[in-house]
Amino acid sequence: MASPPADDLLRQLVPQVVGVLTRRFGDFAAAEDAVQEALIAATDQWPKEGVPANPRGWLIQVAYRRMTEQVRNERARRRREELVATREPSDRRTAPPADDACETNRDDTLITLFLCCHPALTPASAIALTLRSVGGLTTAEIARAFMVPESTMAQRISRAKQRIKASGLPFRMPSAQERARRLGSVLHVLYLVFNEGYASSAGPDLQRVELSREAIRLARMAHDLLPDDCEVAGLLALMLLTDARRPARTAPDGTPIPLAEQDRSLWGGDAVAEGVALVTATLARGAVGPYQLQAAIAAVHDEAATAEETDWPQILALYGLLERMSANPMVSLNRAVAAAMTHGPATGLGMLGTIKAEGRLADHHRFYATRAHLLEMAGDGRAAVEDYRTAANLTASAPERDYLNTRAARLAATPGRRRLRAMG
Repeated sequence: MASPPADDLLRQLVPQVVGVLTRRFGDFAAAEDAVQEALIAATDQWPKEGVPANPRGWLIQVAYRRMTEQVRNERARRRREELVATREPSDRRTAPPADDACETNRDDTLITLFLCCHPALTPASAIALTLRSVGGLTTAEIARAFMVPESTMAQRISRAKQRIKASGLPFRMPSAQERARRLGSVLHVLYLVFNEGYASSAGPDLQRVELSREAIRLARMAHDLLPDDCEVAGLLALMLLTDARRPARTAPDGTPIPLAEQDRSLWGGDAVAEGVALVTATLARGAVGPYQLQAAIAAVHDEAATAEETDWPQILALYGLLERMSANPMVSLNRAVAAAMTHGPATGLGMLGTIKAEGRLADHHRFYATRAHLLEMAGDGRAAVEDYRTAANLTASAPERDYLNTRAARLAATPGRRRLRAMG
């Protein structure tokens, strides 16, 4: 495998090289496959021979040769050669592009990101395609991250690419109006990638650091390309402020540590400072979106020197604004916790009763874990134990299940009122 610096460089170059070949051949799916083969060649050769003086040009040359081989393939040859013939003069068909050409110097990262996050794709397909075509991860790496067979992930990526191909979408930056409509999908995909890395939905590990780091890298890239978009900045700030707590979230054995019990000296000070600066700047510009509000909430948590100094009334107010913008029941759930921390557990439990009556989150483990938290705050240990056990049975995350079962066992063995710290 390539060294970490070379690996980072490869990931930065992937969407650029995909863009070059897609523009030249007019086939995103084939270009993406060729670039993946070039990546395999790079990870094999660069550690032995050193990183080339022009790594971007090297990848373009190798991927171009792979594309040429595909063009000569039995079934694809006529279709692809005809497609190339309609787009290029004959004297350019066989020569690999020079990296100093205008076409190859352009950075198509943002175009590729918008294409991979098209609203026509399901979130699962968009995530997989983004991680491969923009993030530079191999199919095997993505499959391992989401704990599915490599063949399953390959099929998911293939279907996503074929759907994009069938749509006839041109490889170009969407118009300002279309870009505004599709930016939400781009941010949502990056948000989902980060969340899966920060709090894995299933499996033996609480966190998948490679996913959260990749989401931050891509969000930073989007912010560099769209520096004036407040929600892009808000999402990057949210990721930084949340990921700053990662070193303190688990004990050495992987056991989750609740937010209020974490050693805050372990939090990433640079990430907190950058996140706070980003969200402060964006909130001052005027219109506020949901990612900015979530980042503001994360900033309130991160700026508190101790758990006791957390400004819960401010967090409650921010969740109130966020709830009016979003129909996401998780926002309502978090607002109930903030209300309980501000006005007492009875208030939060009343809000959870409304969520329950509306049928939202009826089978989600976080609802029962949250209600157990508030019941324990209220001194109803027996009901809290029951909800902890229900939550443990519903989660697919092994660390969360162990944590919830441990909470239930300790509470069952210790009668009387106990307070559970909020998970962070």
